[in-house]
Amino acid sequence: MGNAYGHIALSVDNAAEACERIRQNGGNVTREAGPVKGGSTIIAFVEDPDGYKIELIEAKDAGRGLGN
Repeated sequence: MGNAYGHIALSVDNAAEACERIRQNGGNVTREAGPVKGGSTIIAFVEDPDGYKIELIEAKDAGRGLGN
């Protein structure tokens, strides 16, 4: 991907559970699930087999107010 790629971000229901599943399947968790600095959004970082960074963003309230 060259050197312009930073990371990709994915929404998950539970970042801690996602990290555990990734770890159980041999994945590499580089930042455990926890709140962002100065905020309350829960994030985690993992790496794919090629070493690319993937951010997991916990979005428990995603979609609220959209007819739910």
